[in-house]
Amino acid sequence: MSFLARMGSGVRALTGWRRLLLAFVMGAASATGFAPLGFFPALLIGYGALLLLIDGADTTPRPVRRAFAAGWAFFFGQFLVGLHWIGFAFMVDPAAHLWQMPFALVSLPAGLALFGALGCGLAAYFWQDGPARIFVFAVLLGCAEWLRGHIFTGFPWNLSAYGWSASLAVLQSASLMGAYGLSFLTILLGGSLAELADRRWRAPAGCALLFVALWGYGAWRIAGTPVTDVPGVSLRLVQPNIPQREKYVRHFMLRNWQKLMDLSISPANAALGRPTHIIWPEAATGFPVARAPGALDQISLFQARGQTLMTGSDRIERAGGDLSFYNSLYLFGPGGVLPVVYDKFHLVPFGEYVPFANMLGRLGVTKLTTGGGFSSGDGPKVLAAGSAPPVTALICYEVIFPHAVTDPKGPRPGWFVNITDDSWFGPWAGPRQHLLIARTRAIEEGLPIARAANTGISTVIDPLGRLRAPLTLNQAGVVDARLPAALPQTPYARFGDLVFVLLLVTGAFAAFILARK
Repeated sequence: MSFLARMGSGVRALTGWRRLLLAFVMGAASATGFAPLGFFPALLIGYGALLLLIDGADTTPRPVRRAFAAGWAFFFGQFLVGLHWIGFAFMVDPAAHLWQMPFALVSLPAGLALFGALGCGLAAYFWQDGPARIFVFAVLLGCAEWLRGHIFTGFPWNLSAYGWSASLAVLQSASLMGAYGLSFLTILLGGSLAELADRRWRAPAGCALLFVALWGYGAWRIAGTPVTDVPGVSLRLVQPNIPQREKYVRHFMLRNWQKLMDLSISPANAALGRPTHIIWPEAATGFPVARAPGALDQISLFQARGQTLMTGSDRIERAGGDLSFYNSLYLFGPGGVLPVVYDKFHLVPFGEYVPFANMLGRLGVTKLTTGGGFSSGDGPKVLAAGSAPPVTALICYEVIFPHAVTDPKGPRPGWFVNITDDSWFGPWAGPRQHLLIARTRAIEEGLPIARAANTGISTVIDPLGRLRAPLTLNQAGVVDARLPAALPQTPYARFGDLVFVLLLVTGAFAAFILARK
């Protein structure tokens, strides 16, 4: 404990560039708490160090400014390391986009870090001595994460809750409070570790006991919740593993199409029988399928066999003399019925459209995907899916938004289908982080997810976040699996972020009471 006390004093005493450098290093190290490494102690220790840095800022002139700077440096390091995979998207067409990569790798983490910096600056303004400051820290950083997930279309990637990727049991608490609620408690636990530097152990011990209870709840939920299968429904998820740079090249399109067809009609798993539902990834066809009569003729063969095919495809709509482009999912039901179409509504900035296009276009900034800028659909929908329960489609990025994957005014779906092309995300960290986010959505909503990814990871996720027959990265093949049945509506699915708000209010009240003491 004397070592921790000396270390804490040393951290608090840092000033100037040394404080910023340590904040950056601790933030970068904390990113190892996220997938694929999942070393959650690094995330917790990082938050403890950040709280000590704000302690030091509080003893200097202009504490708000110094805490803001330390917070920005910390989260810049965290996002710089945690989101390094975005650079791969600029290497798909290097002649057009490689020059943008350094700007994106720096500007996105720098911009996202402003949310954490705001939280730290406000925390310094309301700072209190003793354990009260831990609650101030957690409340304001928890609010900062929520704002990051909502402001300017939102980007809730690598929320603090996802630092528990190594513990499926702890992640089960997302069914009660959602990812934002779990993030608040995670920041609270990490911040409480700063108390050890003052030889105070009650706060970290209390927070640790809380997480032991959350782990116990999760272990009980996993062991005691029966997950059955939907009778008569078997899924085939097709993972063609087509390199992104070959997807839209004309002389590869026939080869790519044939690969999709061959995988779709390959021999079925004897125990499951012929698939009732075949699911292709996002933009699987590489061309607008509705404008390709030959492709529609071949798809009708699946329909004639009583199968349902779901595929991602670009869609072009003409209104007068103008063309509108959509990133869509087509659902071709059995019996030759006309396809049901869902248009993606939560688009990726710079990937599917360019914000402030007129201004940035003059600088040569273009979106990463081919074709014109995409238009957005009108929100999540529940689609009839043949012999399977009604389904809600989530195209790629749409799965990352807590409590925005269903229409609260509409009927509840029986499952999600998440089609994605994670070849944009690189060969390592990005796809695994995306998969973890999808698993958390399944836990929050109590609904299974069928996830078809072009280059991986394709899998069926049950309502407890467990994976069935995952097909790993950069491997062509199929996943044949039963469709798990939905669980009863979870508290989070019913009440959304209300529990998170109650946690924030409780934290603020605890800070007030402790400050008075």
